[in-house]
Amino acid sequence: MEENLGCYAIELEDVSTYYYGEKRPAIRDITLRIPARVLVLIVGPNGAGKTTLLETILGLLRPRSGRVITLGYEIPRMASKARALSSYLPQDFMKSPAEPFTAREVVAMGLASNTPTGRLLEGNLRRVDHALKMLGMLEYADRPFGKLSGGQQQKVLLARAIAREPKLLLLDEPFSAIDQETRSYITSEIFPRLLENGCTILLVSHELNHSYMDADIVIRMVDGRIERVITRDVHAIH
Repeated sequence: MEENLGCYAIELEDVSTYYYGEKRPAIRDITLRIPARVLVLIVGPNGAGKTTLLETILGLLRPRSGRVITLGYEIPRMASKARALSSYLPQDFMKSPAEPFTAREVVAMGLASNTPTGRLLEGNLRRVDHALKMLGMLEYADRPFGKLSGGQQQKVLLARAIAREPKLLLLDEPFSAIDQETRSYITSEIFPRLLENGCTILLVSHELNHSYMDADIVIRMVDGRIERVITRDVHAIH
């Protein structure tokens, strides 16, 4: 994979983003620099702007003002390059029971988007099964995705995000349907492996939970602004 990364994985300077037709910004005056290879927890109540921040970082939403650099690429002008190196798991993950794809096919789709022909090689397929195994979902690989429970669907989509071997992993309430034991396994076992392999992780949650206390940076958002940044032996500038 191509890398165009300096000291920071993400840089935002005086960024404000509006939803179409809205007069009030969803996030406003955000200035933030996040180093590479850290776990960042973004907390705050509903409507604080957490999801908007993630979508602005990826270029899914265009900022009205300010400057965004993600993995060394200017957003939104070079958003496609940044997204090729990123994985995003949004909140709205539930699929209809009529969903025709298997769990393995859903994970494979995440890799197909990064291959020139959309066809997966044998090595890619091994990555798919490895990611499913990491999340305890390999035994469900050939089951229809829509027939899985909410927690199982969430694990499959997390496996898809991980299988891409991203440099940036954005997770929006990724544990909402997952049991506490699995959450602890993901945060204590899977996340450290990803960080060691060069990934930067941004995880959104409504509230600060003891399971996430190992985060290198905790960002609290209120009313579209960053209220507070707590860092642990890293340099995030707010």
